[in-house]
Amino acid sequence: MEAIHFDEKILALRDRAQADIAPMFAQIDRIAEHNTQKVLAAFQAHRVAEHMFAGTTGYGYDDRGRDTLEQIYADIFHTEDAVVRIQFVNGTHAITCALFGNLRPGDVLCYVTGEPYDTIQSVIGIVGNEPGNMKQYGIEYRQVDMLKSGLPDEDAVAQAVRDPKVKIAMIQRSRGYSTRESLSVAQIGSLCRRIHEANPDCAIMVDNCYGEFVEELEPTDVGADLVVGSLIKNPGGGLAPTGGYIAGRHDLVEAAAARLTVPGIGKECGSTLGNNRFMYQGLFLAPHTVAQALKTAIFCARMMELLGYQTQPASDVVRHDIIQMISFGAPEPMKAFVRGIQSGSPVDSYVTPEPWDMPGYDCPVIMAAGAFIQGASIELSCDGPMREPYVAYMQGGLTYESGKTGILLAVSEILRYQNKQD
Repeated sequence: MEAIHFDEKILALRDRAQADIAPMFAQIDRIAEHNTQKVLAAFQAHRVAEHMFAGTTGYGYDDRGRDTLEQIYADIFHTEDAVVRIQFVNGTHAITCALFGNLRPGDVLCYVTGEPYDTIQSVIGIVGNEPGNMKQYGIEYRQVDMLKSGLPDEDAVAQAVRDPKVKIAMIQRSRGYSTRESLSVAQIGSLCRRIHEANPDCAIMVDNCYGEFVEELEPTDVGADLVVGSLIKNPGGGLAPTGGYIAGRHDLVEAAAARLTVPGIGKECGSTLGNNRFMYQGLFLAPHTVAQALKTAIFCARMMELLGYQTQPASDVVRHDIIQMISFGAPEPMKAFVRGIQSGSPVDSYVTPEPWDMPGYDCPVIMAAGAFIQGASIELSCDGPMREPYVAYMQGGLTYESGKTGILLAVSEILRYQNKQD
């Protein structure tokens, strides 16, 4: 079988893009090396051993591997405690457990980074009337919008959280399906200081999805009380088959664990069913895998810029998560790009993505996700809502070489579409 062939125009664009972005890669490699050493040190400190990879069944009592992995997560995030479980079906589930576990009727949840991600909106009760949402439990929701510059409105946030009823201030690190910039750890730290000054009793929770290991520090290093994420994104390293994590203050983690299982059991139960090895190995590989995804994103940005498309972040901007946004302005070029990403996947490469009504979203979504782990966005994937301004969100790439190939195939589809228009 011969290698994938690209015409000379594509290869010329590739060479120019690679030359342009080469200076960015050294910084990514430096951060990956630091974070790899941090993870390795945690593995060694907790004396990770072969017997920890054996799984448990049934109740999952005395799962040494599961309990040690949670201690490792707590060490990496510099927190008191963590719960890391395959029972979390996705990041939204982990976030929901953390919120419901720590909020009571009459409490206020305040999102301080504008409108939350689509799937969280139905959890809160902003949209729809799904059974068991927060609104039905008498939990109030408030929101502080971002400034026109795309940065948090710290003065408005400080004012909003002064109300003693505000029990959780929620920060969404990544952009979600919005066009705002993702937040740096330094920006999150600044927000945390303002919130704690205004209301010391308010817990700060960060949706850390897509951001783990992108920087040397994590939100819990700069004042966040709780971080939450998905194992089929950054920290799973492409090997974790499912799951999520919550790390932070002991009381907040325990309350979230009681929501995941039941009060009185919390973290004591939860069988791992033979998945410990994947979760350990995925975490060990995660800093390197995240670096591969970042390189893929930067290459994608530069290639699309050379074709005249608007990207965010731009190819020469320091990254704070793995997501690459490309603005198409119309549905057809967006579909062409997503089709190209799918054709560059190792799984289901022959499938043609079409927009469909995904649960939790208010409009059809198109998604390229030819992944070994279903829905794993640390693997090369691309998705976006089919609504104006027709923006696609590309993320992942287990290796830069495979991610780059997927981008070249997507660019080929764009050029094919453009030729049809001429």
